[in-house]
Parts: sequence; C-alpha cells; structure tokens
Amino acid sequence: MSNELVFKSRSLSFRQASVSVEPLERDPQKIPFVAWFVGEKLFYRSDACHCFEELEFFAKRTAGYKLKDSAGSTAGESSLHLLSPEHLAPVFLMWPHRRFNVRLTDATKPEVPLMDGSAIPFFCEIRKFCGAPEELAFYDAPVHAEWDLHAVGMSLRGAEGDAAIHGHVRITPAETFEVEYVLDRNTARDGYDLKSAASVSIYSPENLYQIFMARTFIHQVELERACAAGLLAGVDESCGLLLAAGDCAAQNSACSPKFRIANEPAMHKILDLIGDLSFICPALPRVRIEITNGGHVSHRQIMEKIIPYVHAGIFTQV
Repeated sequence: MSNELVFKSRSLSFRQASVSVEPLERDPQKIPFVAWFVGEKLFYRSDACHCFEELEFFAKRTAGYKLKDSAGSTAGESSLHLLSPEHLAPVFLMWPHRRFNVRLTDATKPEVPLMDGSAIPFFCEIRKFCGAPEELAFYDAPVHAEWDLHAVGMSLRGAEGDAAIHGHVRITPAETFEVEYVLDRNTARDGYDLKSAASVSIYSPENLYQIFMARTFIHQVELERACAAGLLAGVDESCGLLLAAGDCAAQNSACSPKFRIANEPAMHKILDLIGDLSFICPALPRVRIEITNGGHVSHRQIMEKIIPYVHAGIFTQV
C-alpha cells in the first residue's frame, strides 16, 4: 500500500515495535473512522464507539486494552491485546472526518512504538499525506464529578496496601476542552521531588501542536525500580525524558534545559489524558478537567464519566 506509513522504534516493553497507519482517500460519502488492527484482526473501530465498552482496560505505565473472547474465537486462542495507543490516538484529532487504518503488525507484541516519547513524529509524517489539519470535533458532556485518588496495591514506589490520598480529579462542563494538570511528587512518598503544572484550553489544531511536543518522562529513581521489577525492557535514552534530582528542583521545574517545552512533564500528562480520551473517537468533550497526580487509571475513571455522552452521530452522519 503506497500510502501506508510505518513507524518503528523501541516500545515500553520491546526493543523493536512497529505500527503502520494507512490514511484512506478522503471521501465525504463514506463514514470517517479510525480502525485499529492487531495482526490481521480488527480490534476496534471508532465509528462503532459503543463497542468501546466491550474492551477490557488495564494499565502498567501505559494504557492497555484486551478484546474479550468472541463467539468466533478459536478454542484456546488467547485474546488480542493492544498497548500504548495514547501517543498515536491524539493525532487523529487533527483529521476527525477522515478514515484511517492502524495496524500493529506483530500480533505477539501488540504495542505502539514510543518513537521519541511524544506524538509529534506521528503527526509530522501523517500530515505529509493528509495535509493541513481540519477543524476539531467536539461533543457536549455535561458532567459534574469529583473524587480523590488513592494509592492502592503494589506500585513501583512499593506502596503496598497504601490507601492514602495522593491526588484529586474534578470535572465540570466547559465551552471547549480544558485541562489543568498538576504533578506534585515528594521524596517522602515517591522517592523523589517533582513539581510541574500546566493548563491548556483546546479550540483549534494549533492548541494541540505544542502538547504533541511533550515527551514521556521518568525519574531515575522510578527507572531503577521499574527495571528491577522487570518492566520497561524496551526503553533507552531516545524514548523520552529521563529526569535526575537536579532536573526536578522546584525552581527549575518549569524550564529545565532538558525540557523541550515549558512544564514538559505536566504537558505530557495532558497528552496522555487526551490520548486516553481520544482513543474512543477522534473528538474531544467540552469539559474542564482539574487533576492532581493522575495517571492512566484515573484517566480511565474520567472516561467512564464521559462515555455516555460520546455520540456516534457526529461521525455517522454522511
């Protein structure tokens, strides 16, 4: 396929991962969609977003989905998995009225490659074929909700059974998609200090572009613990932003020389949130989200509040 774009790099788990994106010719007579394939099997299509709730969610430093066994599955056949779509999924927000096929070619390692840890390599290549971004798509989501985030179970910080409050989420309706994201790590609880905060209001593709620049990050303390736990087997220094103690001093948290953009850690958490929300469909809810010390699990909790308002009609009207 001449229009197929192939991306290869390390992933969180594997030393080589690949994904291909096939932008289909624009056709106003056909329903737009993003179709995700694992191997040769269709995993999920955004024009059937009601099927999203049939996917089982899990999180291990990244977002993961499992396709439940279907009636057509071969006996003893393992369920399909798809991991790490949160850096690629936001790119399709730029062309919400086009059609895309996304293929993870190795069905035994169905993980989207990290590239440089941001969304920008995906965007730049897809833009070469798709041209200038389109007007963004939004939907109303009159959600009023807030809750505390608790540290439970075994984490990379070793907090087994710790149910202490470590963050908070608040959602209210807004005229567009707005996020205020705060990271507040401290040595006593997390083993390192990091303070980063960012706030965005998304009206146009230009507002998304800077967010796409933000790379995934990890502190040296977390990296060592993750490697000791057998995680992050694929990453190296090209996969994102590695922070050390000197990079996380409060006075430098907004503009460390290592940062590509101001407050890059918090901006990347916003990218993760957008990626988790936009996997369901290439549109954004009109809400304001205030979140402290969030992650993929809390993003999923937010999504569960918003899912009832994701109307397929904005994508199925030809």
